[in-house]
Amino acid sequence: MTTAHEVRAYPFSEPDRLELDPMYARLRAEEPLSRVQFPLGEPAWLATRYHDVRTVLADPRFSRAVAKTRDQPRTHPDEHLDDGLVGMDAPDHARLRKLVARAFTGRRVELMRDDTQRIVDGLVDNMLEQGAPFDMVENFAIPLPVTVISEMLGVPEADRPRLRGWSEAMVSTTALPWEEMERNAKELFAYIGTLVAERRRNPTEDLLGALVKTRDEDGDRLSEEELVMHVTGGLLITGTETTASQMPNFLYALLSHRDQWELLCADPSLVPRAVEELVRWIPLNYSAMFARYALEDIEFGDVTVKAGEPVVGSVASANRDPEIFENPDRLDVTREHNPHIGFGHGPHHCLGAQLARMELQTVLTTLVTRFPTLDFADGADGVVWKQGMLVRGPKLLRVTW
Repeated sequence: MTTAHEVRAYPFSEPDRLELDPMYARLRAEEPLSRVQFPLGEPAWLATRYHDVRTVLADPRFSRAVAKTRDQPRTHPDEHLDDGLVGMDAPDHARLRKLVARAFTGRRVELMRDDTQRIVDGLVDNMLEQGAPFDMVENFAIPLPVTVISEMLGVPEADRPRLRGWSEAMVSTTALPWEEMERNAKELFAYIGTLVAERRRNPTEDLLGALVKTRDEDGDRLSEEELVMHVTGGLLITGTETTASQMPNFLYALLSHRDQWELLCADPSLVPRAVEELVRWIPLNYSAMFARYALEDIEFGDVTVKAGEPVVGSVASANRDPEIFENPDRLDVTREHNPHIGFGHGPHHCLGAQLARMELQTVLTTLVTRFPTLDFADGADGVVWKQGMLVRGPKLLRVTW
C-alpha cells in the first residue's frame, strides 16, 4: 500500500567536499523509498537502502530505455541525453555489451599494468623534478587516465589534450553553457568517427582496432553509431573523467584520515582492499542518476511503485547502509566484507571497472611506497573543489613531502 509522501527537492544540498548529506541516513531509517523532485523532469522515487538500490539497478522490471521517451528526472538539460550502454535494455544492451566485452577483456587490462606503472613512474619523476608544493590534479590525476586510455585506444599523443577538454565538457552540469557542451559532444563524436574509419583502412592491435574488427567480423554487428557511441561515452569519458576525479578524492580521503594513510605506508599489500573501500566510501556522484522506469507495479515494503513511474537509486547511500556494512561511515582500508556497488550492479555493471581498479591500485601503491610523508601543502581546507560537475573532486590539491 502506498501512503502519502512528502516530495523533497533533490539533490538535498550542494556538494560539500566528500561529505554525504545526512538526509540519506534519515531516509534509510525512516523512509527508504521517498519522493523527490529534481531541478528538471518529472518527480521520482528515490531508493536509499542497499537491497532496494540493487533491485532498481538489476531487476528487468525496470527499464532505462523508457527514459528516452519521458521527461526524465535530471539536474541539467542534457545530463543523460545519450547514455550509451547505460541507456539500453535487453536485448540491445546484452548484444552490444557482449561484443564490446570481447575486445575490452581483463587480459587486455592486465597487459596494460606494466605500461601504466611506466606512466605513473614518469609522473612521479616529474613530481620530484618540480618539487613541492605540487598540484596532484593538473599534473598527475588528469594526465594519467587520459594517457592510459589513449594508449589503449591508439589515440595520437598530439590529440590527447583535446580529449581531456571534450571529456570534461561532457560531464559538466553548470560549468559550461548548453550550446558549448553540445558543440564539444559533436566534435568528440566526429573525431572518434575519423579514428574508426582509419582503423578500418589500416587495422591495428590496439583496443579501438579490436573493437572495429569485432564490429566488422561478428554476425551480430555493432552499427557504426553504436561503436562510436560506446568508445566515446563508455570508454573515453568514463575512463578519463571518473578516474581523474577519484585519484585526488582518494588522496584527500586518506590524507584527511592520516591513520589510514599510515596503515598503507606500513603495509602496501593492503592497497587492493583500500581501493575497494575508497570506492565504497566516496560519494563520487553528487546525486543519484539514471532513472529507471517501472514496467509493472513493483512492491518495496509498504510502498508500491506504479507502472510507468521513475525510480533513481542512490549508490552512495546504498554503500553506507548499516545493514550491510559495519560502521559504514568509517573509512577502513582493512575492511574485509565489502560488497559495495560503486561500479554499479547487474547488467550495467561498469565495463571499465577492471581498468579503474588497475590504475588506482598502481597509483596508490606507488605513492605510499615512494612518498610516505606525503601531506597537504595548504592543509585540508586549502583544497579547491570542482563546481558544476556531475562528479565530485578537487580541481586543485597541492601536496608536499
